[in-house]
Amino acid sequence: METDRRTFLQKSAVALAGAPAVFRPGTSAGSRPPNIVFAFSDEHRWQSMSFTELPQVHTPNMARLAAEGAHFTHCISNYPVCSPCRAIMMTGRWPYRQKMRDAAPGMIDNAYALSPAQVTLGHVFRQAGYRTGYVGKWHMGGTRAEPFGFDDSMIWTHTNNHWQSRYHPSGGGPAMETKGYNATLMTDQALEFIDRNRDRPFFLMLSWNPPHSDFLDAPEDKQLLYRNAGTLPYRPNVQTTNRAGANSRRVSRRWAVYRGYHAHVSAVDAELGRLLDRLDEWKLAENTVVVYTSDHGSMLGSHNVGGKRQPYEESIRVPFLVRWPRRTPAGRRLEALFGAIDIFPTLCALAGIEPPAACDGQDFSGWLSSGRGPSPESQFIMHIAKEHASGGLRHPAPLFRGVTAGRWTYAHYPGRPWCLFDNRKDPYQLENRIDDATLSAVRLRLRGMLDQWLRRADDPIRLQR
Repeated sequence: METDRRTFLQKSAVALAGAPAVFRPGTSAGSRPPNIVFAFSDEHRWQSMSFTELPQVHTPNMARLAAEGAHFTHCISNYPVCSPCRAIMMTGRWPYRQKMRDAAPGMIDNAYALSPAQVTLGHVFRQAGYRTGYVGKWHMGGTRAEPFGFDDSMIWTHTNNHWQSRYHPSGGGPAMETKGYNATLMTDQALEFIDRNRDRPFFLMLSWNPPHSDFLDAPEDKQLLYRNAGTLPYRPNVQTTNRAGANSRRVSRRWAVYRGYHAHVSAVDAELGRLLDRLDEWKLAENTVVVYTSDHGSMLGSHNVGGKRQPYEESIRVPFLVRWPRRTPAGRRLEALFGAIDIFPTLCALAGIEPPAACDGQDFSGWLSSGRGPSPESQFIMHIAKEHASGGLRHPAPLFRGVTAGRWTYAHYPGRPWCLFDNRKDPYQLENRIDDATLSAVRLRLRGMLDQWLRRADDPIRLQR
């Protein structure tokens, strides 16, 4: 049935009702662990924020979060595709290491489902005495988060139509059809969860669908922020001049997509602002860790491609903003290579929880408190399957494995080396130097890093030299 927003809020409050959380021994009012709000969007690239590369984009609340907390400037989506990256964040494990007996080979593409036998963030935080909630887009198979350790589960589907989606209420029951901007309605549900649980430690994952396509249905007031191309410049690696015989309709659509994408980013920013303001109003901000990030970026015409599934910066580099007033000095800017694989152990450490031994990532929480922590030489990046992607074998993005190593990005097709970029001298990755004889030692070093990552990740590929 359709619901207006008032009815929607009433039904959400009922659906989120549940049994009280059980406190574990050792917790008390004086030693209460921090609440965790892990908010993430779908397809938000790092470059598209006002304080990174594009001052014209309207993101005051993201800027506020960075100013009041810490900003990891080189957060990497290790697998820039929705389901695989979400599964990496949820389990702290590489795709092939998520394989379970008699199950699929791990979350290697969008059509696979995460096995509830995996140890997830929900399991670990609930066992530690937290009330756990998941609100928003799931995209890891099924429509329930309870099997994955979440007390409250509000899973949204059909979310690419941002104005007419559906959600599956906590505890089961029929899916509810909604009308209204889904990021706003998801935030409403998240605030209901926080309100119900503000007297006990809570762990909330809030997964907004925008700025993922449909790029053309962003809220009108946000589209009006960007009236023409002069108000929102393209990156220099986007072909903007009209070629002979170019279709003007195609040029117009390119602008509409670019404008709509950033209008969605601004809409997500507004929802983040609602979240921060409510935490302030309820006097929860001081002991609440707030994280904002995304599962991957978006090409938006850079290098003449769209979507993600690419080794380029637009695809793999995402926001990662953290605020915890008790522990994180305001305005801390951190350049360490931090990956999606590191999110699980880092969140655990912030809450004083021992991460599972099976976690493949590292704990970066020291960077937030003391300004010191792991400094990996590289992060593993990949696109390892597309047989089950939407579009099937026709999907145009190539398969690759590679590393990003700060100055250098190196990627390898299954059959041969693909690209080598000097990100310091060539920040827009316009010159592929894979065949540059003067960089043979660099290529050899990066290939050695890649081989090490393949072994750690139990990746069965054997790359050609």
